[in-house]
Amino acid sequence: MGLRTAAGLFALGCAALTGSAAAQINLPTLRLPSLPASALSGPLAQAVGDGAAVGPAALMGARRASAQTLIRQNRHLIEADPNGEPMLRGLLVAFELGAQALDHVVAAGFEPLGGQPPDRADPGIEVLRVPRGMSTSRALRRLRELEPAVAFDYDHIYGRSASGVEATATPATANSTRVSPDADALHDGAVRVGLIDGGVQVTHGVFQGVSITLSGCDGRPVPSSHATAIASLLVGAAAPFRGAAPGAQLYAADVYCGQPTGGAVDAIAAAFGWLDVQRVAVINISLVGPDNQVLRQVVRQMIERGHIVVAAVGNDGPAAAPLYPAGYPDVVGVTAVDAQRRVLLEAGRGSQVEFAAPGADGAAARCPEGYAMVRGTSFAAPLVAGLLAPRLRAPDPQQARAAITSLAREAIHLGSDGRNPTYGFGLVAEGLRVAADIMQPDPKNRLRALEENAASDRCAL
Repeated sequence: MGLRTAAGLFALGCAALTGSAAAQINLPTLRLPSLPASALSGPLAQAVGDGAAVGPAALMGARRASAQTLIRQNRHLIEADPNGEPMLRGLLVAFELGAQALDHVVAAGFEPLGGQPPDRADPGIEVLRVPRGMSTSRALRRLRELEPAVAFDYDHIYGRSASGVEATATPATANSTRVSPDADALHDGAVRVGLIDGGVQVTHGVFQGVSITLSGCDGRPVPSSHATAIASLLVGAAAPFRGAAPGAQLYAADVYCGQPTGGAVDAIAAAFGWLDVQRVAVINISLVGPDNQVLRQVVRQMIERGHIVVAAVGNDGPAAAPLYPAGYPDVVGVTAVDAQRRVLLEAGRGSQVEFAAPGADGAAARCPEGYAMVRGTSFAAPLVAGLLAPRLRAPDPQQARAAITSLAREAIHLGSDGRNPTYGFGLVAEGLRVAADIMQPDPKNRLRALEENAASDRCAL
């Protein structure tokens, strides 16, 4: 079945963090350098003052606070599900809705929004408009009663999993990047890696000479800070900066496109479908959100076809429930550690953690140019994906398992014996942390919190 993003409502948009309730636990605080209150924005602005300490509750609560802000500012487009998670208002998604089942739901008053974006493969998703006068939650119950064998769910919105502290640096000179003009051009034997996130600032000097194939936004570039940083950690190759797979070919799907409604299930599913057609074996997705039955099926399908899906476990804290897609079976969930090999206070814990990688005290590309300090599980995941990419050149279920097993053998074991819920199999990519001294000192020594909503992630061009 096709899907369509209609009248701007379903346009792929810039990331907004979504969230379940943040865990309120008694943990030590994280000291930050002295900074003026005016340097902060968003959920952390009230928690941090000049010379104050940032407690883990503030870091963990940023995602939920941003979700609430997103809903409040876009009530005509976005509503909360029964658990407070953002979703597209009045819309539901279905996975592999057959012709007979489609007839049943249409007869019940649901409107299918057919039509696939021209640059995306059909992932078997149908978007359904809820009948007039019926609440979205009631409509979901009705669909599940009508067709219990079909996976239906809300069109949830997924957001970035970065913790939200970035130090700006003196900009570097931007250079032009070679961008592959043909999304169907496959390069036999080359290392390729996929990215599902926002838009990438392809003219940043860190991508000089890197082949980048873009998808989404009807061909319009909508660069974002988060995706640019993630992409640099995947394939960056501008000395002295080095990503995990420097020079590898990047296939980047923008599922946000600068819109507050971006990052929804239908957009993410379409991105997975595109990467499947391109036969990109290893895919990084540093986005987090709730369990969703349709997204679960899409991810399962990708893994069964031999792809490796690498996902950040998120920053809701050690006592929080798992976030997704990292929480789905056989997804490679990644947590983050600092320069002392300590897991980040705000990083998720649990059986979903498979590897740990550097996610603090290091730098990544800053949009539109220069570099920045980054913190969060978002920035650990691409290091793991970059290490796996050369081990799996094409989708293959058996080889995918072998690639993950080989990386686990190389991991530095941390924490309790065996695979554990804090570090998984252990720490990898420790040597890939890019030290802050690659940046020229910023005379203002300015720190700012990344406000996890659409506006803050847009690249200031």
